[in-house]
Amino acid sequence: MTQPTPCYHCALPVPAGNRFTAVVLGEPRPFCCPGCQAVAQAIVASGLAHYYQHRSDSSTNPEALPRQLQDELALYDRSDVQQRFVRHTGELAEATLLVEGITCAACGWLIEKHLRQLPGVAQARLNLSNHRLLVNWDEQQLPLSQVLAELRQIGYAAHPYQPDQAAEQLARENRSALRRLGVAGLLWFQAMMATMATWPEFNIDLSPQLHTILRWVALFLTIPIVFYSCAPFFKGAARDLRTRHLTMDVSVSLAIALAFGAGIWTAVTGHGELYFDTVGMFALFLLTGRYLERRARERTAAATAQLVNLLPASCLRLDAFGRTERILLGELQRGDTVQVLPGAVIPADGCIVEGHSSVDESVLTGEYLPLPRRAGERVTGGTLNVESTLHVQIEALGQDSRLSAIVRLLERAQTEKPRLAEIADRASQYFLLFSLLAAVAIGLWWWLQDPPRAFWIVLAMLVATCPCALSLATPTALTAATGTLHKLGLLVTRGHVLEGLNQIDTVIFDKTGTLTEGRLTLRHIHPLAALPAERCLALAAALENRSEHPIARAFGRTANPADDVQTIPGLGLEGKLDDQLLRIGQATFVCALSGAKIPSVPQPRGQWLLLGDRQGPLAWFGLDDRLREDAPALLAACQARGWRTLLLSGDSSPMVTEVAAQLGIDQAVGGLRPDDKLERLKALQSAGRKVLMLGDGVNDVPVLAAADISIAMGSATDLAKTSADAVLLSNRLQALVSAFDLARRTRRNILENLLWATLYNGLMLPFAALGWITPVWAAVGMSVSSLIVVLNALRLTRLASLPAPGGPEASDTTAHPRKTPCPRST
Repeated sequence: MTQPTPCYHCALPVPAGNRFTAVVLGEPRPFCCPGCQAVAQAIVASGLAHYYQHRSDSSTNPEALPRQLQDELALYDRSDVQQRFVRHTGELAEATLLVEGITCAACGWLIEKHLRQLPGVAQARLNLSNHRLLVNWDEQQLPLSQVLAELRQIGYAAHPYQPDQAAEQLARENRSALRRLGVAGLLWFQAMMATMATWPEFNIDLSPQLHTILRWVALFLTIPIVFYSCAPFFKGAARDLRTRHLTMDVSVSLAIALAFGAGIWTAVTGHGELYFDTVGMFALFLLTGRYLERRARERTAAATAQLVNLLPASCLRLDAFGRTERILLGELQRGDTVQVLPGAVIPADGCIVEGHSSVDESVLTGEYLPLPRRAGERVTGGTLNVESTLHVQIEALGQDSRLSAIVRLLERAQTEKPRLAEIADRASQYFLLFSLLAAVAIGLWWWLQDPPRAFWIVLAMLVATCPCALSLATPTALTAATGTLHKLGLLVTRGHVLEGLNQIDTVIFDKTGTLTEGRLTLRHIHPLAALPAERCLALAAALENRSEHPIARAFGRTANPADDVQTIPGLGLEGKLDDQLLRIGQATFVCALSGAKIPSVPQPRGQWLLLGDRQGPLAWFGLDDRLREDAPALLAACQARGWRTLLLSGDSSPMVTEVAAQLGIDQAVGGLRPDDKLERLKALQSAGRKVLMLGDGVNDVPVLAAADISIAMGSATDLAKTSADAVLLSNRLQALVSAFDLARRTRRNILENLLWATLYNGLMLPFAALGWITPVWAAVGMSVSSLIVVLNALRLTRLASLPAPGGPEASDTTAHPRKTPCPRST
């Protein structure tokens, strides 16, 4: 059978006999449905046809978007709703929108150009890095709902951007840390030049007046460094002393305060060394290390903030008379009854009081089919109603919902550290205590022997033995390594990942969306009667044309849909086309129409749907989920390291064993529920195994949370991403092979840094105590020691780029928000 023609807009297959075409860039182009055709015509009519030349990825299929949007969009015209996110400057309103569906720079160009052509829009700017759209418009000429509708018309969904408070707080702290770092770096350089000009080594013939001026210039330049840039160190030291806990902040604050005080004394009296350059250099290195750690925490918080997108913005509430009213989700109350239309997301946890439908729970269960749900059964907020209208009585909202319970589990504090980092922290505390006691003891001894030198020797000891290099050894190596992995498409969100990968001996894989692409496509058409394959495909597409079921996408859209289509949850579809009664779905359901014997499946591989009419079966349709092209390389890398491999899947089809056999996986088990997977994981851990879990569904969340190391695919749900220790943003399994190698290099790098830092601090303490090192050279030594640690860590950034896998899907980083489940026939 020949491959179907791809839609020019979304690249889905165009059904045989389709008549949807439009002229784009001077040539007639085929489209799979009227939605794609309308979007293309709107783009061309706006003079934006060059979008199709600039884009690098296919656009979203408009048919995949919710159909009934007008009522929901109209809610955004209410003044009480706009109060939370719309700002007014003169006659113009301003709002920040979060736009979904952006895949490349051409999308940004199209959005900005299209909106700027609308009457009343004064400005439209899109930030491609975070997909936030800033719009200024005249509300008298154009309501906000129309702006959102225009974006929908060209294939993009937008909603008001409402930042997570915790993420915003972290972002503010990050900006403040960056300002402190900038002030320290800029002023230190100036203070250093002023200080060095006073050194006798430079042999500059300065007049006494100029010498005095330079001392005071250096003092005034250092004041902002001490009282602004170094303020967190002093606050931390005060907090730690109140709690009787020694940290690096105590040593740092003492060294900075004493050095600054000594510099003031020298500036006033003109005798002694100026230590203002020492203070600035000291502060700059410390602030740099802390800023790098803060950036890593900010990335994790940004990923967590995406969880709010699982729930709809609004819902249909039923009153006592059965009438519906569109309300915002925040206005919903416990005990309310809502109407959930086909294709709509269930807004909150509740119990079905009327209706019978199938619910796509892939957001929670990943592998399973849309499951039949009837009156009396409970449903979960965030899941998708597929086929028929449901009336749901709300039982849990907000923090009481199941989704919130999972979120609370996943919002565990990012306080865990790698074992090496914990050892380094404990060692630095003991070393710090020893250094302070030694400084006091040595200072007293020198006070009795040579009082003028006592202060400088104590200061040199405090500066030289500050455990900066020891504290930077682990975070700098981890930051360099995680940055390298991020370039390759693996975002590490937990500090223990790179160390933990060195201890792994067992890997658990999910199947759908992990080892496979997670998208069902039509692979085979096997006619059973006189009709040719093309005609059978046209009949099947006519039945599936208006279905909201995920497998309907495999058949594309047709210009001649069937009439009187009825959905029988769990069985299939029935409808009429030209007075011919047709069924598609489960074989027993289809054959019951004609009373014919069920035909044998052409081959066991894949999922099969049967099409038939009153005369008997017409054709088998085989749907399959293709294996990722780089999966064999990942399995080979695991097996080369001697790791045990398991495939645990919720799919009960033969595909599980077939995939395991293809890849050489040691053990494969299908038909598992989330608690079954968790039980098997705990059994492995009880046997002393260190387990790496690779998954992509919220059904994998318990296993991802409990595994020693967990990695979520880039195509995973937001919950799965947030629960995992790392996210494979690129969906390229080959990146994991590089991660395994980099983990070994990172551990070796950390050990090298710790060894160097320990050796340096151990040697500098006696040298400073003997008076062989001045505070200036102590600061230089401390800075050089920290610099060596940083430069050694930067070697981890040298990693060859991954070769691109052969298939076009390898570069696809715009994953579908929901995985495609198996067909209805079970």
